[in-house]
Amino acid sequence: MAEVQFTDVDKVYDNGFLAVQDLSFDVHDGEFLVLVGPSGCGKTTALRMVAGLEEISDGTIEIGGTVVNDLTPKERDIAMVFQNYALYPHLSVAENIAFGLRLRKTPKSVMNERVQWAARLLDLTPYLTRRPKQLSGGQRQRVAMGRAIVRQPQVFLMDEPLSNLDAKLRVQMRADISKLQREIGTTTIYVTHDQVEAMTMGDRVAVMNFGELQQVDAPQRLYDEPANLFVAGFIGTPPMNLLEGSVVGRNGDVALSLAGQELPLTAQALSRYPGARGREGQKVVVGIRAGNLHPPRIRPDLPTLDARLDLVEALGSESMFYFRVDAETVRPAGAHEEEEAEPAGEGVTATRPNLVCAFPPDVRATLGERAPLAIDVDKLHFFDRETGAPLR
Repeated sequence: MAEVQFTDVDKVYDNGFLAVQDLSFDVHDGEFLVLVGPSGCGKTTALRMVAGLEEISDGTIEIGGTVVNDLTPKERDIAMVFQNYALYPHLSVAENIAFGLRLRKTPKSVMNERVQWAARLLDLTPYLTRRPKQLSGGQRQRVAMGRAIVRQPQVFLMDEPLSNLDAKLRVQMRADISKLQREIGTTTIYVTHDQVEAMTMGDRVAVMNFGELQQVDAPQRLYDEPANLFVAGFIGTPPMNLLEGSVVGRNGDVALSLAGQELPLTAQALSRYPGARGREGQKVVVGIRAGNLHPPRIRPDLPTLDARLDLVEALGSESMFYFRVDAETVRPAGAHEEEEAEPAGEGVTATRPNLVCAFPPDVRATLGERAPLAIDVDKLHFFDRETGAPLR
């Protein structure tokens, strides 16, 4: 086991494309750290630089206190689990698990002992004589995990290992991988574009966008205290509602003008985002979590916002209500997203739902009708309209 340290790491390809820029963070000994971000943000490139599969253009990467920039992948003592399993179809499960040990000329007795240990740990003992084609997707992924752990490396590197599995199996494998990592205690860097995986699996989560580190923190702190507009809009399911509002002063008090309505800003809201005070007359980005909007009958103590209901998704344990309010939607730019996104500082007037609420399943409403929404002002988030920085 070992600590991994990135120090001012850059990756520039031959065509001049800057894939990773000034990447600096530590992965603690025994920690499960998740790299997350949209497609093309540089997270897989960062992982491949640790593995030695990509050259480092600038900066240093250390594993266990040793700079590994010029070491071969074999010399780095890491094990990697790939998205596509990379199993040999002509070898049995046992032979696939033992493959790396055989290349290192590990004594047969030691090799057999480690294979049996890994098989017990991953519930693969009944399948050791089978070929990969006789296994399910989840079983194949566990074989790939077994091949990594028998090596007993300093660091595990996992590149979107669950992306080829169906939704139910992904949930089960998330739990299996987390449990396995806790049991063996090996430093692990896990790459995913799925922020649910990141939030549920990581001791800490490093959020990347356009090749730059946005924030690295414990999952709950990412959710509660996003470092910028991108993290606020990326972390959370559903994502945080981000709307344009403005701060107004009223007889010495501070209020928020949102969708043509004024909401008083409480002392608690201002203590969390003191930078909102002194912004009177200025536009800001207001962040609202889906769980902080309520039917007025449930929270009659809260101020309300008038909205039009466009869509309801019943999920069983809760229902997602999609409303439209007369405010500009702010979409922080994400790397190579399928939909063109506006940079922080540009918005679009809502022509489709721009306010998502998580309501109890017994709440009923009629599509197309306007209805008041109770808004928990204490839980609002505020960001600078131009820079995307939080107003703390």
